[in-house]
Amino acid sequence: MKQSEFGWNLSNYIFNKNYNFNREKILNVCGEENIIDANNVISNWKNYQPTPLLNLEKLSTKLGINNIFYKDESQRFHLKSFKALGGAYAVEKVAKENKEITISTATAGNHGRSVAWGSQKLGLKCKIFISEYVSEARADEMRKLDAEIIRVKGNYEKSLEACISNSKANGWKIVQDVAWENYETVPKLTMAGYSMMIKEISTQTDQYITHIFLQAGVGGMASGAIAGIAKYFKRIPKIIIVEPENADCVLKSIDKGALQKVDIKKESIMGGMSCGEVSLIPWRILRESVNCCTSVPDDHVAKTVAMLRNKYFYDKEIVGGECSTPGIISLISTCENKNVKKKLEINENSNILVIGCEGDADKKLYENLLSKGLTQLSK
Repeated sequence: MKQSEFGWNLSNYIFNKNYNFNREKILNVCGEENIIDANNVISNWKNYQPTPLLNLEKLSTKLGINNIFYKDESQRFHLKSFKALGGAYAVEKVAKENKEITISTATAGNHGRSVAWGSQKLGLKCKIFISEYVSEARADEMRKLDAEIIRVKGNYEKSLEACISNSKANGWKIVQDVAWENYETVPKLTMAGYSMMIKEISTQTDQYITHIFLQAGVGGMASGAIAGIAKYFKRIPKIIIVEPENADCVLKSIDKGALQKVDIKKESIMGGMSCGEVSLIPWRILRESVNCCTSVPDDHVAKTVAMLRNKYFYDKEIVGGECSTPGIISLISTCENKNVKKKLEINENSNILVIGCEGDADKKLYENLLSKGLTQLSK
């Protein structure tokens, strides 16, 4: 498959008129001391080891790019997601003050598993609120970690509202990766946990990363990664945000220079990214540190899952869930848009990083997507 044979297009893209990457400002938002502490704490967890950084040589050749690196978070502990780094770390820090507390959170899946795991390790009760769109398979994975699951009618935002109101009424301690007014400390901890990926990457290659494609839902992973870049990278890459086309709240906010809420008419198959509003703390980092925002359709998710598994991009099978695909989809689509590619200076000398943020965390959904993708590839 040559570059021209992909035929993929970006749903939308914008360049940030207010770009001004400021290391000191970014580290102050996240808390440099949090980033250092997260590295020290997480690296001492039982069974900790850095996840692999793969070089997708086959895809690099197809796109005419020097290197495309894929951070494979499918092997992050037993949770199969980068989220293991954030929620569990935040629970540990919060519980230092009180080992008798009940932990609560709202989740689309992977964050909840991390919070449940962190709570289980410390013997804490854990209440997890999920929307009607979260699969029962994901709910079962959280139950296996001794969490009580409370399903709420409506979308993720409704589950978060229910979590906040019930937690206030019952005195539960919320461990959320989303910030709001007067709730900022814990989200900073989860972001610091996510920065661990960048710390690892800084030791896994001596190549200068020229571009990084970062998925965004509420912006926690992206801002945590950017904080990691500010702390651990000597040279700053161009940063491209990727969102589902129906939930492009970061893109719209960057475009307007102020927070914008998106009314999601149809939930994306990339469920963990189907968010209508950027979190407050991540926004303080994203608004000036991002070069470009892109959005992508759901159309290519299944095919990309199958391509990862069927060695289209790498010489071994890669198990990448639905939210591992948008970075690759955006990269391919960007390379097929001559204007965007030129403006981002993507060329034969580029070393590009994409985050494979999860594996088959939802096994049933993964198998369905894989089957659909294999069918698409066979046509």
